[in-house]
Amino acid sequence: MVKLRFDKNICYSCESVDCLVKCQYLQLNIETARIEKLKILKGEDTFILTECITCYACEEYCLKRNHPFFQIVELQEDKGLYTAPRPITHQQIKMTSPKGRFEVKQPLTKPAISLCVFPDMMKKIDGPLFQRGTSFLGGDFFCNLVFLHFAKMSIVKERLPKVIETISNHLKKNCLDELICFHDECYAGFTCWATAYEIPVPFKPIHLFHFLSQRLEALKSSVKTLNQKVAYQRPCSSRLIPETQYLTDKVFSLIGVERVQRKYDRDSSLCCGSILRMMGRDDLADDIQERNVSDMVNAGAKYCVFNCPMCYYTLSEKVSKEGILPVMMVDLCHYALTEGKT
Repeated sequence: MVKLRFDKNICYSCESVDCLVKCQYLQLNIETARIEKLKILKGEDTFILTECITCYACEEYCLKRNHPFFQIVELQEDKGLYTAPRPITHQQIKMTSPKGRFEVKQPLTKPAISLCVFPDMMKKIDGPLFQRGTSFLGGDFFCNLVFLHFAKMSIVKERLPKVIETISNHLKKNCLDELICFHDECYAGFTCWATAYEIPVPFKPIHLFHFLSQRLEALKSSVKTLNQKVAYQRPCSSRLIPETQYLTDKVFSLIGVERVQRKYDRDSSLCCGSILRMMGRDDLADDIQERNVSDMVNAGAKYCVFNCPMCYYTLSEKVSKEGILPVMMVDLCHYALTEGKT
């Protein structure tokens, strides 16, 4: 079984304990944070394990990249502290089991795109943004990183290395060495998680926004400035890869939209609330969704832009009721290439 690479001494010597102090849900002072962090390092019981909403943000808050969230998930599982009802967890594990099918039904061509576990997103891979012949991986090839939300790191450890190996074999068979990741979760799995668990990745993962920015630059003579104010809903998995955040702003710049300044954005982003519903924490979900959407309204956003389909499914109706148009990033880029018609 693969093992997390982290240095306890880094945590022991940390004075700021940002991983816990900056958490927007636990509301800890630094003294309490230090006490509870020591318990985590010693493998002891702490309310952190039951109160954590698995938003991934502490990974971003740790500037030493010592993987505090992965530590929490591993300890949750060791202690049998399921974050969701056990029947739901077992159902998800069974439903997503690859069952040995890992098949690609047609030859892969460049560019090859992983759709994670969202095959309905395939309809968005069209138009001038995507070259004819774009090929897809999906279904059984998804990264399984979602099980971090279920306190089941063992499932990720078991499945993700096999997914990486199988994808690599399929790419090599078709003389390819790059894979565009539609979802932040897959990109984070192939980069952040694989690095943390010292899993070699024999291909080059490409973030969707990197691909979009390249295509928009190549097609810049056809891009029409949208001149709109937008709010961006960061997905949980983007907290594992904060180094990609500049790509969000780059894409916005290329299509001429303004990312409004607001309280709950960038490293202070709030999650969409879908995981909280799964946990049965509806009151907290209601609270953060109301604060998040109100923040968008007060900042004057006309669009709420998503990259995670789950975030889109969760918040689209709520932002629509406030007069804000929900849109996936790829669709917003399509708009900019169709005479700016929105």
